[in-house]
Amino acid sequence: MAFGLITLAWPDYYDWLQLSYMSAQEARLFACAASAAQIFGGAAIQFRRTAKAGAVVIGAVYLVIALLSVPQIIATPQTFGPWGNFFEQFSLVTGAAIVYVGLSSMRAPETLARIGRILFGICAVSFALYQAFYPDATAGLVPKWIPPSQIFWVVATTVAFALAAAALLANRKALLASRLLTMMIVIFGLLVWTPLLFLDPHNHTNWFENVETFAIAGAAWVLADLLGEYRLIDHRPQ
Repeated sequence: MAFGLITLAWPDYYDWLQLSYMSAQEARLFACAASAAQIFGGAAIQFRRTAKAGAVVIGAVYLVIALLSVPQIIATPQTFGPWGNFFEQFSLVTGAAIVYVGLSSMRAPETLARIGRILFGICAVSFALYQAFYPDATAGLVPKWIPPSQIFWVVATTVAFALAAAALLANRKALLASRLLTMMIVIFGLLVWTPLLFLDPHNHTNWFENVETFAIAGAAWVLADLLGEYRLIDHRPQ
């Protein structure tokens, strides 16, 4: 819902990197449609009777946004920026898909848990690579007052993303990894983007990055709940 409201409040559609190759009219139409879908899906997913429909809408809109990065990936495959944009949006698709399947009457918990952790694990690989390829950009976001140094936290969080990805993909301590990953992303949002929002509340990017960070944390949290639920089912006495 916040994504949709932010775009309506700041109709600067070219801030969406994925829309940069569209004409102004095409970008405006797409952004309005995407905003409406995000607001509707975000509201619908709050209520159990409409949660499945909300998850479908949310998953669909973020899948489309993710796919808009594909032309840039094809044009410049050696540049990791478009790849990172794709997997940031795809992590939200993964969260919505888990919610939808989790609410379905017919589901296999083991299969859902396996698919969910693999897909989000791949996204975590992308998060680690993005920071590894662009350490200076990431370091510039770390508040200087946090000891010991900005570059230390870039390295630490990059390693943490990589370890979380390995745990999810290898299914070793996957539940712990998903919970720690959720906590790290939330802390990142609170220490990095939330202060910037208070310093410059008129900046569209600060609002967008805040919402995106907490949305990805939400997707990681959905995965953690799924893995925790599956562990309980798997150890339930027969």
